[in-house]
Amino acid sequence: MKSELEIFREYIRQRGLRRTPERELILAEIFATHEHFDVDSLYLSLRQKGIKVSKASIYRALPLFIDCGLVREVDFTDGHWHYEHIYGHEQHHHLRCLACGEVLEFAEPGLSCLGLRLLQEYGFTVVSQHLDVKGYCRACRGHEAPAEPEKETP
Repeated sequence: MKSELEIFREYIRQRGLRRTPERELILAEIFATHEHFDVDSLYLSLRQKGIKVSKASIYRALPLFIDCGLVREVDFTDGHWHYEHIYGHEQHHHLRCLACGEVLEFAEPGLSCLGLRLLQEYGFTVVSQHLDVKGYCRACRGHEAPAEPEKETP
């Protein structure tokens, strides 16, 4: 199996893009963390290690990492995007608690079969899939906000 750096270098070469040390440092830091991250936390982590990379460089590099299949965007609906590295990891999905914001990851083998079924039934080739399930975790269940009462129409 190729390393994430080898995959990225091959991706850059095939597209005639410039190989920069900043991109490679950003990529290395992404794969050094095993949590979801946002641009600010990645920037701070790099700075704490003495690596001087601008936020603009991170914003420009992330779409490249996503396009070559190393990273994926995750929307936790908190006002900004989060990311996670996916290369070399089992495909997984997220359970997000609407009360406390906890995010749990889970794998569901049945969802992998969905791509094959969509190809056979509709001729649709799935490139990626992601399931984000929202609800209440074990600790928050029973404390969830009450449903809005339905308004009566006059």
